[in-house]
Amino acid sequence: MSRLTAKYQATIPSRVRKILDLQAGDSVIFDIENSVVQLRKASPIELEFSAALNDTLHEWHSKADDEAYREL
Repeated sequence: MSRLTAKYQATIPSRVRKILDLQAGDSVIFDIENSVVQLRKASPIELEFSAALNDTLHEWHSKADDEAYREL
């Protein structure tokens, strides 16, 4: 169990970090189906895909977008 901070952040418990082999700086994925959320370590191909997409979506990354979607 973990408690959310005022910034909606949570600590991943050490047992979960060990099971997922998570290290500081690793990326995680949240798989959501209905009201169930699963956490898993991002695979290298997912990281590569995300980086490739990031370069194509620059028109959606502005100060106005940050303000509009900050609370999500």
